[in-house]
Amino acid sequence: MSPSAFLKVENLAKAFMLERPVFADVNFALDQGEFVCIIGHSGCGKTTILNVLAGLDTASEGHVFMDGRELNGPGLERGVVFQSHALMPWLSVRRNIAFAVESRWPEWKRAQVDAHVRTFVDMVGLTAALDRKPSELSGGMKQRVGIARAFAIQPRMLLLDEPFGALDALTRGTIQDELMGIVRETRQTVFMITHDVDEAILLADRILLMSNGQDTAEGYVPGRIAEVVANPLPRERTRAGLHHLGGYYELRNHIVDFLVSRARA
Repeated sequence: MSPSAFLKVENLAKAFMLERPVFADVNFALDQGEFVCIIGHSGCGKTTILNVLAGLDTASEGHVFMDGRELNGPGLERGVVFQSHALMPWLSVRRNIAFAVESRWPEWKRAQVDAHVRTFVDMVGLTAALDRKPSELSGGMKQRVGIARAFAIQPRMLLLDEPFGALDALTRGTIQDELMGIVRETRQTVFMITHDVDEAILLADRILLMSNGQDTAEGYVPGRIAEVVANPLPRERTRAGLHHLGGYYELRNHIVDFLVSRARA
């Protein structure tokens, strides 16, 4: 790993049963401004890794460092967006985001908070829904609020746990485009879980391929990062033009082959 990496994950392991850790010896790093996706089958430990990075779970072994400081709990320098929107149903869009902003900058006046909230609501195209409650929003709109809330605290790293998994294909594509635009504008560092190979190829600079723990003739082998794949496609790629790019099918087939034949027993 580069000694200057922004995020470093060293020898991470998680075991619910001592003899059969879910994963072990997980090592990877992210540079500042890099977008990294992790792909693997259910049960390999992807979400546990993300939760450890977010400070919402603890590893059985190993360490996580961000900008030279070890992470030991949640912090406002990390923004998290889950597959379920995690909005407070009794608050409007405005107040859901303002709650996070006020936690980040408790000294701000109400007018300053409101102006900041509006900036990020505008960014995800929800100005007309500013004073609606979550029950009045579609699934895609709720995810937009979650993304706006995460960006509004201006985190140093964004953690995304399959944030588009429950959305229909059209809404998913629209929010992917919005996310790409915001990330490019802010040069945000992003770690994202996805099950969608094309989504990973579209968004990520690098893709971590994770294997499941499995029993072998030599004994039990924990899950691990089996391979790190650099995305060779131009960074200014689009959903519509993705499959026209040279190298796209080779990259996609390599990842699919891993998931089908090498990710688990």
